Amino acid sequence: MLEKTYRPAEVEEKHYRLWEESGAFAPDPGSNAQPYTIMMPPPNVTGSLHMGHALTFTIQDVLIRFNRMRGRDALWQPGTDHAGIATQMVVERNLAKDGKTRHDFGRAAFIDKVWEWKAESGGTITSQLRRLGASADWSRERFTMDEGLSRAVRKVFVELHRQGLIYKDKRLVNWDPKLHTAISDLEVEQKEVKGNLWHFRYPIEGEEGRFITVATTRPETMLGDTGVAVHPEDERYKDLIGKHVVLPLVGRRIPIVGDEYADPETGSGAVKITPAHDFNDFEVGRRCGLAAINIMDRDARITGDDVPEAYRGLDRYEARKKVVAELEALELLEKIEPHTHMVPHGDRSGVAIEPWLTDQWYVDAATLAKPALEAVEAGKTVFVPKQWENTYFEWMRNIQPWCISRQIWWGHQIPAWYGPDGAFFVEETEEAARAAAAKHYGHEVELTRDQDVLDTWFSSALWPFSTLGWPDQTPELGRYYPTDVLVTGFDIIFFWVARMMMMGLHFMKDVPFRTIYIHALVRDEKGQKMSKSKGNVIDPLDLIGEYGTDALRFTLAAMAAQGRDIKLAVNRVEGYRNFATKLWNAARYCEMNGAIPVAGFRPENLTQTVNRWIVGALADCARRTGEAIDAYKFNEAANTTYQFTWGTFCDWYLEFTKPILNGTDEAAKAETRATTAWVLDEILHILHPLMPFITEELWEQLSADRPNRLIAARWPDHGDALTDPAARDEMDWVVRLISSVRSMRSEMNVPPSAQIALKLKDADPETLKRLETHRDLILRMARLSSVDPLDGAVPKSAVQDVLDGATLILPLEGIVDLDKERARLTKEIEKLAGEIKKIDAKLSNEQFVAKAPEEVIEEQRDRREAAAQTRDKLQKALDMLAA
Repeated sequence: MLEKTYRPAEVEEKHYRLWEESGAFAPDPGSNAQPYTIMMPPPNVTGSLHMGHALTFTIQDVLIRFNRMRGRDALWQPGTDHAGIATQMVVERNLAKDGKTRHDFGRAAFIDKVWEWKAESGGTITSQLRRLGASADWSRERFTMDEGLSRAVRKVFVELHRQGLIYKDKRLVNWDPKLHTAISDLEVEQKEVKGNLWHFRYPIEGEEGRFITVATTRPETMLGDTGVAVHPEDERYKDLIGKHVVLPLVGRRIPIVGDEYADPETGSGAVKITPAHDFNDFEVGRRCGLAAINIMDRDARITGDDVPEAYRGLDRYEARKKVVAELEALELLEKIEPHTHMVPHGDRSGVAIEPWLTDQWYVDAATLAKPALEAVEAGKTVFVPKQWENTYFEWMRNIQPWCISRQIWWGHQIPAWYGPDGAFFVEETEEAARAAAAKHYGHEVELTRDQDVLDTWFSSALWPFSTLGWPDQTPELGRYYPTDVLVTGFDIIFFWVARMMMMGLHFMKDVPFRTIYIHALVRDEKGQKMSKSKGNVIDPLDLIGEYGTDALRFTLAAMAAQGRDIKLAVNRVEGYRNFATKLWNAARYCEMNGAIPVAGFRPENLTQTVNRWIVGALADCARRTGEAIDAYKFNEAANTTYQFTWGTFCDWYLEFTKPILNGTDEAAKAETRATTAWVLDEILHILHPLMPFITEELWEQLSADRPNRLIAARWPDHGDALTDPAARDEMDWVVRLISSVRSMRSEMNVPPSAQIALKLKDADPETLKRLETHRDLILRMARLSSVDPLDGAVPKSAVQDVLDGATLILPLEGIVDLDKERARLTKEIEKLAGEIKKIDAKLSNEQFVAKAPEEVIEEQRDRREAAAQTRDKLQKALDMLAA
């Protein structure tokens, strides 16, 4: 007998252990089944489960469990990312507690320390994914720094270099002056800073008393100016193009160039150009042939022979103050304006990053992007929702060289070795590099390996095929590549998705996945982005501890509507915990009433109308749920199963069949018990991908002789065999009639204890026949004293509703004051109309829409929608009142 209360914590640990120990998560590469593959986006080895993880891994697990149940050979390939900078910082912080730095150990010993940390603490995220129910094949778990993946990384680097697609270049990078490394755009956080806009006057060479004014938010960079740009069509400056200014403080002659980057409508229309310290200026400099003078070192201190000696060694902000003071003393500071602007900061170091000109390794991303663009244009890979294709196209068509080198120690060290004259040799091994160097120099020489490591995204770009054994041509590689779907967030479409597309097509000659499902953000209940600073972060592990894993998973699926962010409120999770309780209680009711699985039960042979109805409804639920999951409409899948389980099965079918179970017809009893048990079993099948733990527990408890665990059971696929249109229409009519009466009672505030006589007007013979057949059910469930055809005129004190061709009339004489009720409804409707009008005025105000935060606008829209729904409901109630 089932326990009275469902205890998620006890059940979840038990079933997960049994699944994993039994090999239930493992695919069967030798089977004839059609493969189905998902590559787990590798979470950082430093990470812990957050709500974004909970969403993406829930969705992936739903897909894997569903396709496994459909008989596909399902591989969910797990693994973690070495997360170069993040992991190095964690280990360095640990060393700092003992007053040590990585330099006290040296590179090799420090790397050993990182591996030690990984062995002790690197499994946190994967153990948390197990708590979420993730049914990945952990026996195949990979790590981006394990030897197999490292070999793939070296081979890709060498091959791309030989093909001219990897090269060294001096370009601008996002430089972190604290961590002393280049970082990717994804590791740059834009922060709003209240600063100034300084307007400087640069004297025109040879024209005494004539100046050109430029404005800047970073005065210190003027020491590295190599030009001033104006728009070629700007009449104010046309005569100056080709002339020079004398750079104040430095004395350097720099040209005035014509370039469309200068906007005549902004500021003075003239802009200073510092190619070595601004990304836009770098491009202007290349177009106009301007020099790029680096005036900073790796600490963002002023350096170099091209700057006045008095500035050398100054911190960038100290230099800023000195530049402003000296230009003011020279009467070249025209004005200072307060200016709030966005300043890029390193997301881990917290310091302002510096665009810095330095030698780095680059990938020719533009060449690799062409086939990746064409693949999506041709539909070889599709985005869901489709609008994300536009984001992908925009990025790929404007792609820049990809900086892949990082100045840290933890990561894949670049396989390049330098000879005594600086010539370098790119090879997979040091032995091969020595051989190449000996051939180049004619004798053996001492080689020094490149100290940089590769950008973490470089190794994760190979994930779809490196995890399957590439560069070896393994059976798994042949069977599971390309994968079926990638599930990820929109923020890494460029950083990861696009790069996997490029690498997959280049090395495997096929796309890495057929579908890319982009899920939305999980926000707080007000629609605000979760952040520690706001204090609105919801920890998924806390919710799991409080409400159970199934409740959290079902909540996330139910709210995962395509293209809409999730506003997560804890009470939603609590509500779906109640759904799990409802399912558990329904199973206990079935068990207590002898509804246990019957071997050989055939649902197509049923005699009772109510039983034929429920098995047909069940088959329809299974079909619609499967179609929704196939279409990545997880909210529809969850809502379909919810409505059927709670509504159709628990609230209607179990109530409809109570008279049968309490009656004297033994054959009808036996059929109904068997049907009830069969439908409950099928519900467990359908709910399993969404709520794996409670369904597996009930599956195990409700029958002792199952041939397999639920995770390995087949998905219900009954086609149209169980659909009985006559039974469906008849029982649906009963449901709609009872629902309509309940609605009328509710809207008119009829006391629950009041027994009322329902009248039917214009009822056809079919309706009267159904009424006679189900009279007792209708009376009991709608709380009516009688149900009869109307004889005579419609009573004045009555409410009405239409059901098919008949009119339902509920006389309320002496029970409800209809005039008072009519007045109440009218007043409520007017109040709501006024509220909607106010919101509409706000939303049609262009200034409000332009200035208000996104979450505030979304909140107004939600309020309007809620008010409109309530108004329409009240209007229907008013319309039901008889004239």
